[in-house]
Amino acid sequence: MEPGQLKATLKAGKPVFGFMIAAIEGLRWSRVYAGSTLDYIIIDWEHTSRSRARIAEIVTSIKSAGVTCIIRTPNTDDSYVAIALDAGADGVLVPYCETVEEVRRCANKVRFHPLKGEYFERVGLTGELPSEKTREYLHNRHKDHIFIMGVESEPCVNRLDELLQCAEIDGIFVGPNDLTTSLGIPDEVDNPQYLEVLKHIIDTGEKYGVPTMVHQQSIETSTKAIELGSRFVLHSSDVGILLKGIQNDFAELREVAAGKFGEVEAREAEDTLETI
Repeated sequence: MEPGQLKATLKAGKPVFGFMIAAIEGLRWSRVYAGSTLDYIIIDWEHTSRSRARIAEIVTSIKSAGVTCIIRTPNTDDSYVAIALDAGADGVLVPYCETVEEVRRCANKVRFHPLKGEYFERVGLTGELPSEKTREYLHNRHKDHIFIMGVESEPCVNRLDELLQCAEIDGIFVGPNDLTTSLGIPDEVDNPQYLEVLKHIIDTGEKYGVPTMVHQQSIETSTKAIELGSRFVLHSSDVGILLKGIQNDFAELREVAAGKFGEVEAREAEDTLETI
């Protein structure tokens, strides 16, 4: 799905579907993306050590498959937003936002890049641009770009109304690990306290027409997020889905082989991945 279509789908109140990549690299994966049925893919740059060149290569492989490509930046420094756009990304997910200044600067970088220095500061304070021609140019350049605000702490949740009104926001991202840790219940994604906060985030976003994505890791928890109203569906990751696929396929093949050859050594599946 192209970014303009993705934004239109979300504005129409419909869901879109994607996952995050933490390990996959290389241009040959484009064929996998093309057949994946995914609407969008998020490249994790927050918890990986990828270079700018490697990021640009991954963006190319995703976009060549007709899939919307979003980069999760390392932090709330708006210079990383500019780098992501320069790499060709269709949008950014800025993690762990907490202040109006962070959200406004990063959102404005999505809307007004490549403005820098005094001009960028001025548009942030007053909305003033060098000319109407500049305004039209920047609008056309960025009209399909996507800005997603990371809501991953209790302070952010407490300021959610204010943050959603301070800039043009296309989506909310919830990181369950960070959010549950901030709430004092690390990784308890079935805890009623977490689910109540999650429902509050989703409902508050919808009040402003902003859909929420929740980075859940299992079908059960992703289903729960959808039931709570999450429309920007973000399920698992490359390594998570690959690990489960390997485990499930070979568990089935071991059963088939046992029926043919007799007893086969059992291998217990183990979740060896770190939640990020």
